[in-house]
Amino acid sequence: MTSFILRRLAVAVPTLLLLIVISFLLMHAAPGGPFTQERELPPAVLANLNAKYGLDEPLWKQMLSYVSGIVKQFDFGPSFIYKDRSVNEIIAQGFPVTLTYGSLSFVFAVVVGVSLGVAAAMRHNTWLDYFAVGVSIGAQVLPNFVMAPILVLIFTLWLHFLPGGGWSGDAAQWKYMVMPVIALSTSFMASIARITRSSMLEVLNSNFIRTARAKGLSSRQIILRHALKPALLPVISYLGPAFVSMITGSVVVDMIFSTGGIGKSFVDSALNRDYAVMLGVTILVGALTIFFNMLVDILYAWIDPKIRL
Repeated sequence: MTSFILRRLAVAVPTLLLLIVISFLLMHAAPGGPFTQERELPPAVLANLNAKYGLDEPLWKQMLSYVSGIVKQFDFGPSFIYKDRSVNEIIAQGFPVTLTYGSLSFVFAVVVGVSLGVAAAMRHNTWLDYFAVGVSIGAQVLPNFVMAPILVLIFTLWLHFLPGGGWSGDAAQWKYMVMPVIALSTSFMASIARITRSSMLEVLNSNFIRTARAKGLSSRQIILRHALKPALLPVISYLGPAFVSMITGSVVVDMIFSTGGIGKSFVDSALNRDYAVMLGVTILVGALTIFFNMLVDILYAWIDPKIRL
C-alpha cells in the first residue's frame, strides 16, 4: 500500500508543476494586462508599475521567479489591483468560507444521495424507486445558478424563512448556510443517487448476494456486510471530482448569496485582469483536484486490493 501511495505522489507532484507553468503562460498570453484601463496611463507611470511588479522582465524570468516563490515559500505574490494585499491574504480570507459550505454540501450530497440510491435499489420498481428516480432527474436538471435564485425567491421573498445572503463565516449563523448548501449540493446529490442505485442493483443480482440470501441473512446484513462496499466503488470514483466541482461551482453561489467566499475574488480578478489572484485561485483548485483524485485512487486500492497491482 505504501508503494502504491508513493507512485501516486510521484505522478501528482510533476502534474502540479506542469499545471502552474501552463496556467502562467496562458494567463500572460491573454490580451491586455493588469494595468490596462479605459483611460490609458502615461508611459512613465506604466513603466514604473511594470518595474515594481517585475512585468518588464523576460517572460521566462517572470515564470521562474513565480514558480520558485511557490515551491520555496508557498508565496503567490502580491495582487496587482488590491494595494498592500498579497494573493495569499486574499485566498486565506475567502477560501475558509468556501471550504466550509463546500464541505457541508459534499456531506449532504453523499449522505442523501447514497441513502436515496440504496433505498431505490432495495425497493426496485416500487413507488419509492420511482420517487427517488423522479427526484434525481428533477434535481439534476437544475444547476446551481438556476437553483439559487429559486431558493431566494421562495424562502426569502415569499416565505421570509431564511436570509438571502450576507454570511460572515460565523458557524453560529447557520441560517445563512442553508440555501448555499442546498443550491450547491442538489445536482451532485442527484448524480450520486443515480450511480448508487445502478451499482447497487447490479451487486444485488450477483451470485454472492444470492448465496447470502440462501443462508438466511437479513436484508440489513446483506446490505451492510456484502453489498454496500462493492456498490460504492463507482460512487467513490465520482466523489473526488465532485468535491472539487463543488468548490469551483461555489463561484456562482458566492456571487448570488454574497457569502464572502473565494468565488467573488476570482470573478473580480478576472474582470480587473489581476493575473496574480486568478493564478492563485486556479492553482489552488488544480491542487485540490490532483489531491482528491489521488485520494480516490488510494480509497479504491484500500477497498479493492486488486487495484494495488
